Amino acid sequence: MKRFKKYQVFVQCLWVIAICTVACNDDFVSTKPLGEVSDEAAWQDAGLAEAFVTEIYNGFGQGGFDEEMLASLSDEAMFTHPGRGINVITEARSNDADQGWNSQISGGTHNWGNLYRRIRATNVAIERLAEPEFDNSSGIADRLRGEALFLRAFFYTELLRYYGAVPLVDHVYGLEDDDYTIARSTFEEQVEFIVSDCDQAAELLTDAPVVDGRASSAAALALKARVLTKAASDLHDIPTASANSEVISGYANPEYLGYVSGNQTARWQRAKEAAKAVLDAYGPGYMMDLTEPVTPEEGTENYLSISMGGGSSAVSANGKADLILGRFFIDLKDEGGNYVGRNNGPNGYHNWAGNTPIQQLVDDYTMADGTAFNWNNPAHAAMPYQNRDPRFYATILYDGADWKPRTTDVAGRDPANQIQTGQYEIMQGGNKVIHYGLDTRNSPVEDWNGSHTGYYMRKFIDPDPAVVDQNTRQFIPWPVLRFTEVVLNYVEACIELGEDAEARNWLNRIRYRAGMPAITASGDALRNAYRNERRIELAYEEHRFHDARRWMIAGETLGRKVGIVRILGRLKAGSSVSVYRYDPENYTYTYTVGTVDPGIENRQWLDKMYFIPIHRDEMNRNDKLVQNPGY
Repeated sequence: MKRFKKYQVFVQCLWVIAICTVACNDDFVSTKPLGEVSDEAAWQDAGLAEAFVTEIYNGFGQGGFDEEMLASLSDEAMFTHPGRGINVITEARSNDADQGWNSQISGGTHNWGNLYRRIRATNVAIERLAEPEFDNSSGIADRLRGEALFLRAFFYTELLRYYGAVPLVDHVYGLEDDDYTIARSTFEEQVEFIVSDCDQAAELLTDAPVVDGRASSAAALALKARVLTKAASDLHDIPTASANSEVISGYANPEYLGYVSGNQTARWQRAKEAAKAVLDAYGPGYMMDLTEPVTPEEGTENYLSISMGGGSSAVSANGKADLILGRFFIDLKDEGGNYVGRNNGPNGYHNWAGNTPIQQLVDDYTMADGTAFNWNNPAHAAMPYQNRDPRFYATILYDGADWKPRTTDVAGRDPANQIQTGQYEIMQGGNKVIHYGLDTRNSPVEDWNGSHTGYYMRKFIDPDPAVVDQNTRQFIPWPVLRFTEVVLNYVEACIELGEDAEARNWLNRIRYRAGMPAITASGDALRNAYRNERRIELAYEEHRFHDARRWMIAGETLGRKVGIVRILGRLKAGSSVSVYRYDPENYTYTYTVGTVDPGIENRQWLDKMYFIPIHRDEMNRNDKLVQNPGY
């Protein structure tokens, strides 16, 4: 017992000595966390400041490569798996501010709360870099501030595209602030704010090196052209919008939705000038100096090269020149954007068939000679996938299309490696039986992942056979901004200003690159041709949902029932096939178009959907907010 007491006293003495030692050491009370950097330290070091701004780019999320893509909110695609949030939106079941919209827009990346979190980070950077605390002789602080201004403009543009005008927060709130609530700006104020940020960013980034994935002067000017094109559109000219929508005409605060005064023609002129500034400074663009169309084969390859953005070893990287700003995916990270093929590819390849093209998009690809496709034309109806716009073949996988080698467990069923979305007669034991295509919902391979529409997405999926979509990552960048969009914005402004010849000049440059003949139309016919050209050129790039709304044609486009195709291949007399492949010599094919079962998806359009509701939680947090019309 005495020995134990002596040991206890000894330990207590050690504690007293330790405490006294610590008490005399000031460093103990000022120990810095080893895994964190203080706010002050971050802005005293150029590398840490750059890391802070770089992290803000994570606000891009997966770009547009979410599992549920924005294409499936439009008449480009449908999401294959019912009951998900994006289906709720297209069916207009989001009748209050909480359902569907806010959680599913671009996978949540571009919803209200996430965008404002990123805006706060840009405000921190903009304030702290105004008078840098580190050596700025190389101009790094100016570059980083320019990037932060661009990013703030980008995030506010996204809010504007979905919600209309929102509260403009241009500073960092502190604990000393008495009131954190703020009312919505007017639509005009928000446009001017974004334009100002773009102009400042463009100036600060003028001499900055162009780096993949980072903002540039060209990106800032392209974003300015995008927002001014939107601002000039019919949805945001309140007299025009009110004449076309009772929901908008009955709204008490139209200044949140668009311009209540001023001249729409002047706004189109401003949009034209903004786009032309990009064309003059950075033009003429990738293969836009042609005077006649390339061959159809070259047209497909050009479009494929653009959509791969330099990310495929199997496709020419030249098309990357069209990319002004991309969301890149690198080998060091395993991200959702690496699995576009798995998320959207055919079930017969063990993929998920997520965002499948619908018949309306397929039908809007014209014939290769520029004439409209028409199911009432017997030649068209008999071979609907022949002699179409060359971009069709780089965008959509259709029945009979050549594709990658099948996986080993399926290869014996399809040695030809062709898409099978129909049902076909084959001979077995001397009898005709029906073979259900490997890429259908009656397939022996993961039938639950089969397309409902009869099509699959090809655009943005790396065609390299070495990329096995089921389990191999791809590295195709998402096009945040590309030069062709700026050209299209310029063309649109010219059309709205009555400058048809200039519009045709630039529109046909895009078409020549794609192997398509010149458009010669004028007036309304030219406007319609332009809108279809934009639809085709920018398919799956998150434009159609916004374009149909700003043009106020959503009722007759986005609200249509999902179009599908049913395909039947019957053996011709005397033909005997035991292993199916697409073969018009042995088969007569019939194509029957219709709409998807309403129990799967039953689309409708309500005019309140021109603007997305502000979530109830945001309304409760900020009593100065006014809800959008119809919610």
